[in-house]
Amino acid sequence: MLNFYKLIEILVSLQSIVLTSMLPVYIPLPFIYKSSNNFELPITLQIPTIILLTLIFHKKVVFRAFSIYIILGLFVLPVFHQGGSLGYMLTPNFGYLLGLYPLIKIIDNLNNRNKINFGNFLKNGFIAIGAMHLTGIFYNFTQILFYSQYNLFLYNLGKYSLGKIGYHFLMLFPLLLLIKPIERLKRSK
Repeated sequence: MLNFYKLIEILVSLQSIVLTSMLPVYIPLPFIYKSSNNFELPITLQIPTIILLTLIFHKKVVFRAFSIYIILGLFVLPVFHQGGSLGYMLTPNFGYLLGLYPLIKIIDNLNNRNKINFGNFLKNGFIAIGAMHLTGIFYNFTQILFYSQYNLFLYNLGKYSLGKIGYHFLMLFPLLLLIKPIERLKRSK
């Protein structure tokens, strides 16, 4: 049975996942021609948030929150980045959502066996993001085989994996600033 504090952790995680799935990532550029210019990355803040939540909470909390998020997006509200409903399972995006389960598991290995430091975090982060993308590619490949639309595989591979994986790796570096505070937080518990 869940205690009150675990329930609050799950609700906070769920709210964070839902909100960050709708927040695009912008890089502010210096003022050009006396106006503010931003460069929009083709990703949201969801993956860095899930990594951060997994470092702070136990993986069971993040698994439960993410499972509720999936159920919420499939059956209740369109909370996914590009919509929702059962029809979302037919899009290549759903495979990358499923890929967040191995990402959570791999990042949680930092909590269980290793002391969290920069090297371990980057190594596990690269492996976790790679596993997420491999899951999405496998899901996309099975869809392509099922629907016999082989010409879409390379397009989807470029759009959903090759076009975004570099940005996902890039988002690990701002999280490095939070490694020491998280480590202190874990020691104080």
